[in-house]
Amino acid sequence: MGYSRRRGDGSEGLPIAPSNPSSREPKSIPFVQRLTCTINEASEVTGLGRTKLYELIGTGHLTTTTVGRRRLVLVSSLQALLDLNPSEPGGMKKIW
Repeated sequence: MGYSRRRGDGSEGLPIAPSNPSSREPKSIPFVQRLTCTINEASEVTGLGRTKLYELIGTGHLTTTTVGRRRLVLVSSLQALLDLNPSEPGGMKKIW
């Protein structure tokens, strides 16, 4: 149920409803199809801590962009970082 607003005369107006009731829940995009993610999401997906992610950003191993004050990690950069077919045996590139 939507909320109603009071008018200046004390009477209540009509309830406010969303313009498209079927779009109440946000649509989820699969992670690999996303262009960017937050530092927290990158930490959750990779299993690395925030400090390590910031170190990788600082050394240039992880590419980010900023929009306003928000730092976003490029998902393609995460995929390249965790490449499943690296040149070294053992599964991952040794970058840390």
